[in-house]
Amino acid sequence: MTVNVFGAGLAGCEAAYQLAKRGVKVKLYDMKPQKKSLAHSSDKLAELVCSNSLKAKRVESAAGLLKEEMRHLDSLLVSCADKCEVPAGGALAVDREDFSSLVTEYIKSHENIEFISKEVTSIPDDEISVIATGPLTSEGLSEHIKQRFGEHLSFFDAAAPIVSADSVDMDNAFFESRYGKGDGDDYLNCPMNKAEYEVFYDALVNAERAPVHDFDVRDPKVYEGCMPIEVLAQRGVDTIRFGPMKPVGLRDPKTGHRPWAVLQLRKENAIGEMYNLVGFQTNLKFYEQKRVFGLIPALKNAEFLRYGVMHRNTFIDSPKLLNADFSLKENKNIFFAGQITGVEGYMESASSGLIAGINAYMVASGKTTVVLPEFTMMGSLSRYISDESVKDFQPMGANLGVLPPLEDRPRDKKLRGAMYAQRSLDSLDAFINEYNL
Repeated sequence: MTVNVFGAGLAGCEAAYQLAKRGVKVKLYDMKPQKKSLAHSSDKLAELVCSNSLKAKRVESAAGLLKEEMRHLDSLLVSCADKCEVPAGGALAVDREDFSSLVTEYIKSHENIEFISKEVTSIPDDEISVIATGPLTSEGLSEHIKQRFGEHLSFFDAAAPIVSADSVDMDNAFFESRYGKGDGDDYLNCPMNKAEYEVFYDALVNAERAPVHDFDVRDPKVYEGCMPIEVLAQRGVDTIRFGPMKPVGLRDPKTGHRPWAVLQLRKENAIGEMYNLVGFQTNLKFYEQKRVFGLIPALKNAEFLRYGVMHRNTFIDSPKLLNADFSLKENKNIFFAGQITGVEGYMESASSGLIAGINAYMVASGKTTVVLPEFTMMGSLSRYISDESVKDFQPMGANLGVLPPLEDRPRDKKLRGAMYAQRSLDSLDAFINEYNL
């Protein structure tokens, strides 16, 4: 049995390795070196196009826990990263050339992997395949995906920040849907009076923004639906009060009156541990997001699990299309992996390739696919990207907010992280032994 892997970035190389090490013949397709995206310059595989940092090393952190889980599952990418580490304080950073060279050497020398330099423009239905073509998927394949899945394909991120539920100051927030519609707790409202709003507004329109090179976020004909909140605010002091922050239909139980302006938070996952800032797509620099949005009284101590971003990024609407094993709901022979699924980050992409590779092997072997335990970072991310309750799906990176809450949750963040990590790794090791992974 031969399995196709389309794309030789981090996710594709990890998927190919997981298949090959289990004795499966792999055809690994990539455009390189014949053709490259605008962001790529090297002929090598697993090219790091942005930072050389793979985020925190501490296992008590979300990023560190993710990498440790991958080590337990014999990740090729983490192994190569460990061998190419350069000093970076508490982060795992790598020499990007050495890293790509090491991955390329291993992949191209493996007896079970055939590397094919070719642009793929369609997905075969009758072959087991892993689609890991990344956020800069070629125009031909993007068009095929668009034709096949219709509206379930995005070509840019327009993501609002996400905060942890327990960091919202409930003394300055209240649950209510506009005009009493819904279940009553659909939205968590963060009210402001006129003075508070004016301070917030002035900070918002003057805050420092991240550079955008690949599209114009101010173009109302194309991007009106994802207009950054700071750009929208520049149209006038009351523009966002009659838009994303409109207070109509709401009454603050503390005052008995309608607030001057309201930011609404919406549950980002079913268990309600994360909240999305509704209508707050933004291109502010990360530290500015924390500073400016922290001027909203309910968010003065908010813990940001994901900051807002605005950049080109091809990804599918995974909650509508994928199962938690990364297979297509309509065809269990086809798997997606990497940033095209809506996981955000180098190691998050590689981890999804790891799971997709294992499950493609399971299908090729006539076995039942697996979904990692919900207590693991990898398992929780796979559930997030396949959770049909997630609305307005946007990419997500590793964060402790996606994990099920601890039964006895300590206030100390380091202790809390250590408890999450221990629970995760214990459940993962038991899972590995049970399924002989």
